[in-house]
Amino acid sequence: MNSSTPSSSAGGPGSAESAGPRRNSKRPKYSRFTQQELPACKPILTPKWVISTFLLVSVVFIPIGVVSLFASRDVVEIVDRYENECIPLNSRNDKVGFIQSSQDKTCNRTLRVPKHMKQPIYVYYQLDNFYQNHRRYVKSRSDQQLRSPGSEHDTSPCSPEDSTSDNRPIVPCGLIAWSLFNDTYGFTRNNQQLTINKRGISWKSDRDRKFGKNVFPKNFQNGTLRGGASLDPSIPLSEQEDLIVWMRTAALPTFRKLYGKIEVDLQAGDVIDVTLQNNYNTYSFNGKKKLVLSTTSWLGGKNDFVGIAYLTVGGLCFFLAMVFMLIYLIKPRQLGDPTYLSWNRNPGGH
Repeated sequence: MNSSTPSSSAGGPGSAESAGPRRNSKRPKYSRFTQQELPACKPILTPKWVISTFLLVSVVFIPIGVVSLFASRDVVEIVDRYENECIPLNSRNDKVGFIQSSQDKTCNRTLRVPKHMKQPIYVYYQLDNFYQNHRRYVKSRSDQQLRSPGSEHDTSPCSPEDSTSDNRPIVPCGLIAWSLFNDTYGFTRNNQQLTINKRGISWKSDRDRKFGKNVFPKNFQNGTLRGGASLDPSIPLSEQEDLIVWMRTAALPTFRKLYGKIEVDLQAGDVIDVTLQNNYNTYSFNGKKKLVLSTTSWLGGKNDFVGIAYLTVGGLCFFLAMVFMLIYLIKPRQLGDPTYLSWNRNPGGH
């Protein structure tokens, strides 16, 4: 046997090692997707295209901003802050003591209508410096208990307002329900009572899905420390819309919640007498309370932010378009030939 003949152990073409697959091969598999060679739109941002785009954005955004501002200006809004004015003069040095006492908290306020207000007129209460978005506050509720009468003992997320001192479950449990807003408002015009419609002020999806029609309040506000309003134990939670509105927690420390609707027109110059019960304790955390009467437009309530934002973006785009146009006309730069771009020279990408 010739010594120059390669042996099988040398790894020749016929060896077993060369015939087997490579174990450590990490060569990536070729793909047009991974190589970014799929067909794509590759625009060339020439000065004409940039100027035209900025002008188009300004032409669209500026009219939308103007229309939005006019719609917001058509909304008539009356705001009355009352948490300080509804404290007697001799109790203003101890507001917390007054609000926690059993003294009469009836307060009379007078509102004057500046412009004609078309029905429906929405009545809101506004709270400032109230953090409904606090993590412990938001988690202190039991959605299963609110939805099903068989889950009334599901109060584990509701601590510390989960059960009474004799271990009876509280329905609805949790800090959110316990702190239910309990100021009340009554309105008269020319000694005639203005009816407040409190039906339909909550989301229909909340009434139908989140709050059970056969779930009734139990042991609610029976503790020594009351957090807010009481609930009628004979009315199911799905019909207690003040609670449903309150349970949809706000994301910001200043928020408004719907109290009801006045379904008659108010004329300019009308004097509205308000009789309110100043019960809710915002004095412990330096909160503010405001009563708001507002109409709506096709855009919603009074909000100038949308219109200002559209006008700002549209005006900025118009300004940039004018600047680029002047630069292009006064000191233009010669553009390169796009036929030399790689995707034009080799459309297939290979």
